[in-house]
Formats: sequence, structure tokens, C-alpha cells
Amino acid sequence: MDERKRESIVAYLRRRMAEFGIRPEDIAVSIAADQERLRTARYRDAFGHTWDGKGAAPQWVAQAISAGQSLEHFAISKAPEPGADKRPGVDWRDDPFAGTRLARRTA
Repeated sequence: MDERKRESIVAYLRRRMAEFGIRPEDIAVSIAADQERLRTARYRDAFGHTWDGKGAAPQWVAQAISAGQSLEHFAISKAPEPGADKRPGVDWRDDPFAGTRLARRTA
């Protein structure tokens, strides 16, 4: 992003914050609260709803479970290790069927 565009966006945001009475400290507090909420969350759905697993289950959890989904499906796991999802490469140069109908996967 070029510097003029960045400065324009910053100026716009500052005007809007002043218009609504939002201070930078308010934003910092809000971001910190969001990060803490996400750190304590144990379950998350595709829409970003989270639940810490304590107390009564929220509506999105109850609906998913009544629809047959398991709670483990929504469990937040640790970040996968880099490269863990990569498949080993295939060298197609020596494939005698490359480019033929036999090389196509039908399953």
C-alpha cells in the first residue's frame, strides 16, 4: 500500500473515531478482551462463535448436537505443525501412462 493511501485511511479512521467518541485506549481494551476470549475458547464453529465448554451450551452448540454433529468436531486444536499436511511429491517424468486415460483417477 502506498504511503498516501495509508495516510488517507488513517485520517479517515481518526475522524470516524472522533465522531463516535472512540479513544485508542478503547480499541486496545477491546482487542485484548477478544484475544483473551479466544485464548479461553475450547470450541468454535465456522461462523466464529466460540464456547469455553463451561456452563450451559450456547444455542449454536445445542443446534449442532441435535442435528447429529459431535462436539469434538468443533474442538479448537493446536496449530498444525508446518509441513504436516504436505503430501510427498510425485515425479511424473517417468510415468509411462502420463497423458493417457489410464493416468486419470476415477475414484
